Amino acid sequence: MNLNYKTIYLVSFLILSIIGSLSAQNNQLRAYTLEDGLPQSQVYDIAQDKIGYLWLGTQGGGLSRFNGEEFKVWNENDGLQSNYIHSLAFVNDSLFIGTKNGLSIKVKNKFTNLEGPRINKICQIANKTYLATNIGIYQYRKNLGLIKINLNSKINTSIINDIVFDGKLYWVATNKGLWKLNNIKQETNIIERHSAYDFTAAIFHNNKIFAAAFNQGILVLNTNAKTYGNRWIQKPVRVTDISVHNNNELWFATDNDGVTILDFEKYTEKKKINRKNGLSVSHTRKSILDRQSNIWIATSGGGFYKYFQNNFTHYDQNTGLKGNRVYAVHNTKNSIWASNSEVGLVQIDSLGIHHIPQEERLSEVKIKTITSDNSGNIWAGTEGKGILFKEIKQIDSIAVDTIDGKELNSDPIITTDTIAITVSENHIIDTDKGLLSDWIRTVEVVDKTIWVASYSAGISKFIYDPKKKRITSLKKFTRKNGIQDVQIRDMKKDSLGKIWYATQNGHLGYIERNKVTHLGNVLNQKTAISSLLFHKNILYLGTAGRGIWWSNLDGNIAFKKLKGRKKPYSDNIYQMIFDDKNNLWAGSERGVDRIELNQSNDIVDIFHFGRNDGFLGIETCLNAVTKDNEGNLWFGAIYGLTKYQPTGTTKATIKPSLYFEDVEVAYRSVDSIQLGAWANSNNVLKLTPNQTELSFSYKTIDLDHPNDVEYRWRLNNSEWSPWSSDNKQNLAGLAYGPHYFSAQSRNYRWEESDPIMFQFFIDSPIYEKAWFQLAVLAIIVLILGGYALSYIRRVKRKNKEERNRLQMQNHLLSLEQKALRLQMNPHFIFNALNGIKAMGTNNPNRMNTTINTFATLLRETLYNSRKDHITLGQEIQTLKHYIEIEQLMGSKPFIYDISIDSDFDPEEILIPPMLIQPFVENAVRHGILKGSRDGELKVLFHTTEDFLHCTILDNGQGIFQSQKNKTKTDHQSMALTVTRERLESISGKDSLHIKEILLNGNSVAGTEITFKIPLETDY
Repeated sequence: MNLNYKTIYLVSFLILSIIGSLSAQNNQLRAYTLEDGLPQSQVYDIAQDKIGYLWLGTQGGGLSRFNGEEFKVWNENDGLQSNYIHSLAFVNDSLFIGTKNGLSIKVKNKFTNLEGPRINKICQIANKTYLATNIGIYQYRKNLGLIKINLNSKINTSIINDIVFDGKLYWVATNKGLWKLNNIKQETNIIERHSAYDFTAAIFHNNKIFAAAFNQGILVLNTNAKTYGNRWIQKPVRVTDISVHNNNELWFATDNDGVTILDFEKYTEKKKINRKNGLSVSHTRKSILDRQSNIWIATSGGGFYKYFQNNFTHYDQNTGLKGNRVYAVHNTKNSIWASNSEVGLVQIDSLGIHHIPQEERLSEVKIKTITSDNSGNIWAGTEGKGILFKEIKQIDSIAVDTIDGKELNSDPIITTDTIAITVSENHIIDTDKGLLSDWIRTVEVVDKTIWVASYSAGISKFIYDPKKKRITSLKKFTRKNGIQDVQIRDMKKDSLGKIWYATQNGHLGYIERNKVTHLGNVLNQKTAISSLLFHKNILYLGTAGRGIWWSNLDGNIAFKKLKGRKKPYSDNIYQMIFDDKNNLWAGSERGVDRIELNQSNDIVDIFHFGRNDGFLGIETCLNAVTKDNEGNLWFGAIYGLTKYQPTGTTKATIKPSLYFEDVEVAYRSVDSIQLGAWANSNNVLKLTPNQTELSFSYKTIDLDHPNDVEYRWRLNNSEWSPWSSDNKQNLAGLAYGPHYFSAQSRNYRWEESDPIMFQFFIDSPIYEKAWFQLAVLAIIVLILGGYALSYIRRVKRKNKEERNRLQMQNHLLSLEQKALRLQMNPHFIFNALNGIKAMGTNNPNRMNTTINTFATLLRETLYNSRKDHITLGQEIQTLKHYIEIEQLMGSKPFIYDISIDSDFDPEEILIPPMLIQPFVENAVRHGILKGSRDGELKVLFHTTEDFLHCTILDNGQGIFQSQKNKTKTDHQSMALTVTRERLESISGKDSLHIKEILLNGNSVAGTEITFKIPLETDY
């Protein structure tokens, strides 16, 4: 046989070109194992309750409940019958648990255990609970427990694996065949064995029975045809469970080859989920579809898995990468280039993942940035080894064909041809060739010019000559050139050709025509700018801890923080890119966010994708993001490379549902009611008067975003509480009477659940009941009424006597006050008459003036003494008449001045009569007239908010010298004593102050008298 050498050469070249490549399997599986809190890696059954929890039955680890993030475990120590669980099912609010030792029923946190054989399947058919066991069929009845159903000896002694009802007949899958029955009850009459194989699972769907025979395949029976038929699907075999997902897909769990998915109509294989694409073991036990369209797969030995039906494709070490960390990603014309841990580059194209041979000099070196030039050459920046330049070349290769001669012993015909093949040559560009640093942060290619940003040395610009293997036109930009902060985090080219750079200290700048413009700390924030992105003449800055900022490049650059109704899930922005629908994608340590913006650049909505959404890389790597020619996004992360393929349809979120989990009264759960039936119903929980402390626990399960559910609550018609993550509220000291408690939840999309309500009534104690209070009140009223009548009579008589006594006392007090005022007058009158008498012989004219003035003063004094209060104006007028008399009668002349400083008119201010005259008389007679100086008298009034203040100043001999010369019977001293008493009764103690005025601290210049009385007015 002759060989076609050209064909062999081409085939050989193709094989060599994809050495190390693997088919790009769509790894859409996330494993949950012992490391995540699962109690045992052998999960034999999964069920979801109405709240949304996943319940897992394990072999040896007991029962586990999963909320999307955490596991809660129950085992034999908590009352479970056995830690070896084979099946689970929910019947109303109870969880039925089939174990190797019988049945356990969980109601809230209590277990009821019924001993029996191993239960392989729990089937709820026509409101009856049937148990497929290792020794026949049992039925559970609430009052009777487990009852074995005697059918015939073969079924009674068989291992029952499944029971299916098609609406008319029952199909029982056993290790001795598939049985057809018209009923399941004691001593049933019609029993027929359809096939005599070992049947392990069965299901009824769309008028067809699918029954799995362990080694024979799948038996398909038509229940709506004249004959059932006897069609077999040869594969898969060794089936442990059959499920129907996505309406037209049959999912077969097997114990040796993972899960096989068949088309429901054609029975053709659509996909396999096994060890080749993500499962760690081949033994699978079951698959279920939850309410959020996720499929969960239980395995024996590998825990359980979440299968994502979304647009993400994940690549990691299990599916072809050299390692999990992807530091840089770049799109070329036909492929994706990625730096893979410290083991070099990989290339991904339509043929799969290709491992690029590692340059020996770059062994164990991280490649942190990748780009390409117009010729398709790859430029990769490393940590500590400079730049790897992969020069792509097309070379000619000679292919030789040999064709045998037609005749015997003739020479063969030899033809030659040339073909073009692609090869690459590696160049290392480092500090030895002129770079500022071998630590490369990022590389940008503009035409033939290469821009290189180092970690901390600055930016280099050059042209590389691959033939001469040297740098030309080298230009360096450092602090000397104006880059004030050289700790560069990212560098990008804008649409106008400017090279922009961002730094660790939050600085921003650009290079244009070899000139550096350093803008400084444009955010006024102490934070690193990690990422730069240009889109539609807008510059976006991704920061380390301060979110995303943006600015138009038209005019003055002023950055604003990207804001909206929702916030990104993290402010640590490692990556940014726009998709073809103008959505901004931001990568962080928590996954990626798809941010929808409006024309004003405000956040309209945010879709988060984390590990529970299929973004299995978790924490993204700095600026390791790209978009390929088909619009797919590629994200590099610490746990692999994730591809997002935009489509017209995305996984729809469902409206959250909220349920009461527990109601506690005085810290004890109310176990006597079914919370599901009581929520939003007319049922009212009746409580005693001392049961005023309640606790409500409620829950919304979101298996995709368990930590992003928020709740709010209210009591009666009060305002809703703020949204928070708290899902339990304690209410204490509640008032007696009717109440209702309401709660509501919302998911990460802020879709709100329907509120749920629980009604309760706190009975009041007997002493607060209306009838009891009225009765007691009536008795008290009768008793008090009789007592009050007699008391009123006594009080009236006593009040009449007291009133008469007080009237008499008041009259006597009034006479006493008038007497106090009048006792000052006789002394004054006596002095005045003596003075007039002395004038009679010496100066008759002066006597006449004095008599007239005295008569006026006497009339005013008598008039004022009859009143309790007079105006300040009247008092001043009386003082003036008195002082004028003293001037006429005095032995020496003196002058006087009366002034008032007040916002009130003197006629509005009220004072007691004859209160000031005694002090003025004392100042004139015992001060001024006995002094050696020309006499001066001043009377000053001023008001404050609450008091009228009076000051009397004279320049006489001084009060203390005057008192030495007086006798103890001096009438003026008596007048001062009475006036002092009047002041103390009016203004209190210490309201009067008398002091001598001293000159130079020694000689006496006169006397100062000050006092105050409460300010009263006539309105």
